[in-house]
Amino acid sequence: MDFAISDKMETILGMVNAFMNDEVIPLEGEMLHGEGPELQRMITECQNKVRQMELWAPNHPVEYGGLGLSLLEHGLMSEALGRTPLGHLVFGTQAPDAGNVEILHAHATDQQRERFLAPLVAGEIRSCFSMTEPNMPGSNPVMMETTAVKDGDDYVINGQKWFTSAADGADFAIVMAVTNPEAGPYQQASMILVPTNTPGFNRVRNVSMMGHAGSGYATHGEIMYQSCRVPQDNLLGHEGAGFAIAQERLGPGRIHHCMRWLGIASRSFDMMCDRANERPITADGQALASRQVIQHWVAESRAQIQGARLMTLHAAWMIDRVGAKEARDEIAAIKFTVANTMLDVLDRSIQVHGALGLTDDTILSYWYRHERGARIYDGADEVHKTSLGRRTLSQRAKATSRSE
Repeated sequence: MDFAISDKMETILGMVNAFMNDEVIPLEGEMLHGEGPELQRMITECQNKVRQMELWAPNHPVEYGGLGLSLLEHGLMSEALGRTPLGHLVFGTQAPDAGNVEILHAHATDQQRERFLAPLVAGEIRSCFSMTEPNMPGSNPVMMETTAVKDGDDYVINGQKWFTSAADGADFAIVMAVTNPEAGPYQQASMILVPTNTPGFNRVRNVSMMGHAGSGYATHGEIMYQSCRVPQDNLLGHEGAGFAIAQERLGPGRIHHCMRWLGIASRSFDMMCDRANERPITADGQALASRQVIQHWVAESRAQIQGARLMTLHAAWMIDRVGAKEARDEIAAIKFTVANTMLDVLDRSIQVHGALGLTDDTILSYWYRHERGARIYDGADEVHKTSLGRRTLSQRAKATSRSE
């Protein structure tokens, strides 16, 4: 296999990295010390510059104003953007909008695309994704209490959701709810488009994450659906297809996540190396970098990042070639490998920074708060390890029996 990229993609990544260093990363101080209107103004200015550079919405369809990058290409883009929490937002490819665009492009009707997809890609509106429930295991989307019952030409939705990503300020939600309770477990749920101004869509709160509830797109909302009525025309795909669409969304979505995590790991690694080289620890001015334990952390981090990166690029290449279903083993492996790589490198970087690493004077503590969930959301590590281990053992047993 060949992970070489085109000259055009090399140029794009060069432009992106330069823009991130010069324009986006400097905004982090404003973000860390108060997410007010001034930050939003600066983000909007950056977004307008990205549009002028013709780099807006890199993974979105060309016919709707995006760049139409392949999954492998967008993975590389996501790695570059992931070096700061603001990168994906500035380039119009933030979660959960990126995944919602993929769903809408694949399954929406022409009317739904006009109403929801086109303005979403253009960055005129934001969306949220409403699947996880507080009383149900988030790693098992076939277990769900929220219902959508037909009444005339409408669905009436009732239930409680939380970790509805980016609900604060979103214009519509993609809601997963049980429409066919008598069907098999994988055909019970459907996905329905719900404008957030619909009566009965009630955002209760932004769920506080390690002491920070946040605001705007970087939030996780608790939502109560109380007799929330929407037309049956808002059904996404066909009835009972919710689980299949969710799985279709999660495969490529994990590439987005993993490459973003690698961006975090890479910048944390650079910060660790810089701190180790600059920080004197003895009277004669020797730096932390002179200590063997620091050298070991640097070596281990570099090797982990490189291994995780190659695994992720291979998974993206597989999805582009054979689809997410056939690449499920590769997807499962990168989910827990890359999350733990990122957290390992981040933790080492904080340790090298000492007390400074615990403060909001660097980006490290922000990531430590917000990215610990990487081992939980989109399926906990243990779920992916169990499914991958079970399939691997089964494949080996079948191979052994055929050879006897």
